[in-house]
Amino acid sequence: MNASFSPTASPVFSLQRGSVPLLISIPHLGTRIPDDIAATMTPAAARVDDCDWHLDRLYAFAKALGASILTPVYARYVIDLNRPPDGANLYPGQDTTGLLPVDTFDKAPLYRDGHLPDDAEMARRREAYWRPYHDALKNELAALKARHGRVLLWEAHSIRSHVPRFFEGRLPDFNFGTASGASALPGLAEHLVALVTQHGGYTAVANGRFKGGYITREYGKPAEGVHALQLELTQVTYMQEQMPYAYDEMRAAQVAPLIETLVKAALARVTA
Repeated sequence: MNASFSPTASPVFSLQRGSVPLLISIPHLGTRIPDDIAATMTPAAARVDDCDWHLDRLYAFAKALGASILTPVYARYVIDLNRPPDGANLYPGQDTTGLLPVDTFDKAPLYRDGHLPDDAEMARRREAYWRPYHDALKNELAALKARHGRVLLWEAHSIRSHVPRFFEGRLPDFNFGTASGASALPGLAEHLVALVTQHGGYTAVANGRFKGGYITREYGKPAEGVHALQLELTQVTYMQEQMPYAYDEMRAAQVAPLIETLVKAALARVTA
């Protein structure tokens, strides 16, 4: 596949437009916090511990595939781009972080006493940071669908392999989510699990603890030709999970080709 890239400049996101019916969104890649918001936050916030570190490097193969790639500038601590605009919990009965997170995954406070954002601040950030990203996502999906008829939205995420707040024990390495099959071609997530199992060396599950966040559920409309799938990857497969969160070249070199194989396989199924 030949790439034909056209970049879009924005203060809050970067969009590289490709040539094939594939959009890779990495909504938790951002690490910046604006000065005015940072002034209200704790030192823990400055570490941006819960960033999906280095996924742009891990997915470097996507440009050669001809994928469109959408990434944010700002950290999920500013606003979580993978949450609904009303902040509703996508996993009722389970602990999770909200549209404007107030603590880290380890429950360390993100705001100094008396500085929690109010409803007006939530609305301001939603318009300044959340809406531009989603407008770009919607517009690019529409453009790709108009050009190709069908399109795959691949939601790229990563998380520490052990986060007791969200799950017990060690998370499987590859966590594929299709909203329990509603956001993509039936059996797509299970097909990718089988490919990981066949490859060996990694564990995988379909629609387990992570079934896909707001983006997967909102934009995945297979009956309309838009298939959305989320991959939540354990960070231990490609990086150091503690500060300074260093990229592990050797581990990344092993897992990146498998991820590329999975992306190609999903695209082939969706466009067949």
